[in-house]
Amino acid sequence: MIIRKVIKTGNSLAVTVPSKCLKDFDVKEGDIAQIKINRPRSSITYFFSGHPRQLSLIDKKCSKD
Repeated sequence: MIIRKVIKTGNSLAVTVPSKCLKDFDVKEGDIAQIKINRPRSSITYFFSGHPRQLSLIDKKCSKD
């Protein structure tokens, strides 16, 4: 499991994604992300355009950044 701190960026809050995860999923600056929010489960899922795989925020491949 990866633990990240919520940070303030401008007037928004953000959670960073480890660079190794972004490389594994070929996510680049400017890519479009769709966000699915599931309030009852307190979960947020991101889907990146042009990439057939879902980026999981707890993917084991990304845990050794």
